[in-house]
Amino acid sequence: MSVEVDGRTLSLSNLDKVLYPAVGFTKGQVIDYYARIAPVMIPHLEGRCITLRRFPNGIDQQSFFEKRCASHRPDWLPTAVGPGDSKSAIHYCQLEETAALVWTANLAALELHAPMARSIDLENPTMLVFDLDPGAPATITECCAVALDLRNVLEAVGLEAFPKTSGSKGLQVYVPLNTDGDDAHTHDHASSFALACGQLLAKQAPDRVVVTMKKADRPGKVFVDWSQNSRHKTTSAVYTMRARTEPTVSTPVTWDEVSDAADGELLRFETDQVLERVEEFGDLFAPTLELVQQLPSSRAS
Repeated sequence: MSVEVDGRTLSLSNLDKVLYPAVGFTKGQVIDYYARIAPVMIPHLEGRCITLRRFPNGIDQQSFFEKRCASHRPDWLPTAVGPGDSKSAIHYCQLEETAALVWTANLAALELHAPMARSIDLENPTMLVFDLDPGAPATITECCAVALDLRNVLEAVGLEAFPKTSGSKGLQVYVPLNTDGDDAHTHDHASSFALACGQLLAKQAPDRVVVTMKKADRPGKVFVDWSQNSRHKTTSAVYTMRARTEPTVSTPVTWDEVSDAADGELLRFETDQVLERVEEFGDLFAPTLELVQQLPSSRAS
């Protein structure tokens, strides 16, 4: 079927195809979610090279990551050379309007992943991320407790941070930078600072926190993944759906909610809940777009 989205004509297919079999969530519902979340999601995607994770036959079948924007993309959808590690230039999709999100949703691109830097300045990230990943039997509850400790560390050096669920198992904490010119940060600086923070947390609570990559060290602990700040890495974009049993979403949350979750409250949101939260609270991640912050010098970090 053909639809008009803000003046763009799109051809949609297989709207009744079930992509989340356990709950009967269809491709049409995926498209509807992305169309409705677009006003708050797009500002966080603008200017970035987006990697798609596509599930053409649903979340319980094979998926694939797609960095290179499809050759059959609409002629109005822009691309940019991104941070891919291929020897040849990779032109990524840039999703900067509602129609673009509808188009990717129609490809069953359930997950959208974004780098820390914009395409116009790939060497200088606009934000820093801590990806808190629980090693079973640890859960997001333990991640929230570690996030509160991390917040204290960041506040001690004058930095404000913003949490969001990964939409999967863990929690992510973002530090907006938004610096440019002589004040711009490098990926190496962001990575080294994130590692230093993780090492401090691991020293303070070695029974709860780990920063080493070895999976054998992670059971029952929270892995503070600082490496997500490298030039070639991406993280789940804010408001992206995730390929879990239910249609969960990477959702901005408040620090009060993180504190409650550290005490055992549920911190997990599906598409309808996220749309309701945006209606009630607006975009809790909006400050990350403009807040300018400077990391301590690389020597200090």
